[in-house]
Amino acid sequence: MITLIKGISVGVYYPIESEKDRFGNTIITYPSGPVGTTGTEAVENVLVSPGPTNDLEASRPEGVSVAFTLHFPKTFNKSLEGCNIELPAPYAGMYHVIGDPKPYMDANTPTKWHMPVEVEKAHG
Repeated sequence: MITLIKGISVGVYYPIESEKDRFGNTIITYPSGPVGTTGTEAVENVLVSPGPTNDLEASRPEGVSVAFTLHFPKTFNKSLEGCNIELPAPYAGMYHVIGDPKPYMDANTPTKWHMPVEVEKAHG
């Protein structure tokens, strides 16, 4: 079978809930090691759909927000809520997952991908 569409490998960094701050809020951190270390995972065959870049509010005139929609394969079935995702070049960087992505029903997605995941990163 010939595959015309092929995704890339991305790194998923799962949030780590550590101690609480002085106000009782849980402090969230992320693994600092490379993909493959504890709290991280490589996911193969993820499609990247670049989104628009948006200027941030007037208080940050040099700021810009970059957003992508990543399409995760049906072989991936974990929660991405609160995760950071590392993309390779040409999109290189760490992006934060927006919300709690859920997959489409498999019966309604005849391709290998079924979960759109919105991510963003702010510059400036």
